[in-house]
Amino acid sequence: MKILSLELQNYRNYRELQLEFSPGINLLYGDNAQGKTNALEAICLCATSKSHRGTKDRELIRFGEEEAHIKVMVEKRGIPCRVDMHLKKNRAKGIAVNGVPLRRTAELFGILHVVFFAPEDLSIIKDSPAERRRFLDMELCQLDRIYAHNLISYNKVITQRNKLLKDLDDHPDLRDTLDIWDEQLASYGIPLIQSRKNFIGELDQLVKEIHLSLSGGREEAELSYAPNVEAEELRRVLARERVRDLKVRTSLTGPHRDDMIFTVNGVDVRHFGSQGQQRTAALSLKLAEIEIVKRVIKDTPILLLDDVLSELDGSRQKQLLHRISHIQTVITCTGLDDFVQHCFQIDKVFHVEDGRVIGGIHEQ
Repeated sequence: MKILSLELQNYRNYRELQLEFSPGINLLYGDNAQGKTNALEAICLCATSKSHRGTKDRELIRFGEEEAHIKVMVEKRGIPCRVDMHLKKNRAKGIAVNGVPLRRTAELFGILHVVFFAPEDLSIIKDSPAERRRFLDMELCQLDRIYAHNLISYNKVITQRNKLLKDLDDHPDLRDTLDIWDEQLASYGIPLIQSRKNFIGELDQLVKEIHLSLSGGREEAELSYAPNVEAEELRRVLARERVRDLKVRTSLTGPHRDDMIFTVNGVDVRHFGSQGQQRTAALSLKLAEIEIVKRVIKDTPILLLDDVLSELDGSRQKQLLHRISHIQTVITCTGLDDFVQHCFQIDKVFHVEDGRVIGGIHEQ
């Protein structure tokens, strides 16, 4: 899988942008706040329908404009494919593939596979469980449309159930409808738990090997699933904990409260690992993510590295770049010094300044 080109119109700080990518390593460099990350975000948006930063669609539109357009040309197993996205301030986004409008956003998943790696991902190990769930959902939605459907439906049920719990003081007659919401929550939540369990199990096997290599054979890592409730127990626990939910007016049981645990040499890295161990764990997790995507789609994903190299020491930089040498990659950074110093291979270079590519595009 390869991205051939990216076109933007009135997106973030870009009035217009056209980039043609190399199938190898592509580098976007320039000072901070010039628009490098915005280009990666647009690619991610065309793969997942969402900004990796959690930004609302209307905030992606250039200031003073009413709409924005993104066009990505992809080559998948030798077949070209075009993804068009039309962002509007006061309406839902429009998405088309090869000129055919999609009826549901979930139909986009699987067209373009990306693995996004940003500096904040280096903190995924020590941050809140919500960040780890977001990591799981972002990848599983790209790999499994049924998972994406179940997740969207589950989130709608949780929203409605929580609203009902808060409204019961004024409408006590609606209490019996909780049975309906609980059954829907279980019907969508059980397959989510099962999918996450299987996915984390596969990730764990890959993480073990990658982390051992990154640590020079000194550290043994293990990734494990920490579900809020087991799939087969979800209905029973929902019924048992209903009194508590009614008391606190929110849903405390279900996969929306899941987590995963990363240990190194038997120690929980989140609480007791050094910063270096946490970063190595996060890097292992992302590299394992690449490998599992390759297994599932029988192809290579596109890797997006947003200013990550500056956060890694020389050894981890070399390990990362060695492992992605066969994958099309788009990297952002503030300068070329690290690449020149370490003699890293770059196939195409773009200099970004204030929402424009200046100085031409050249290959090394």
